Amino acid sequence: MQVQHQLQSNNGKFFIEEDGKEVAYMTYSSAGETKIIIDHTVVHPGNEGKGLGKKLVNAAVEYARAKHIKILPLCPFAKAVFDKTPAFSDVLFS
Repeated sequence: MQVQHQLQSNNGKFFIEEDGKEVAYMTYSSAGETKIIIDHTVVHPGNEGKGLGKKLVNAAVEYARAKHIKILPLCPFAKAVFDKTPAFSDVLFS
């Protein structure tokens, strides 16, 4: 399952589809040109425990590194992943 990215104006979404159906997504908003704010992560029922949420956060980290921007994880799930993953600290907004 590959993470896809959608960007509309100042709002973005990373999502995973399986058989043409969305099974997980994470939304964010841009805060200026140097920061994104992750505000919500959802793994649809029946898809828990597959590591999909972490895949979404990882995709956001890769995106931030490529764009040379920082991430402010306001979503409790994303914040927990950042807290447990020191390797992501380079893109963490402090």
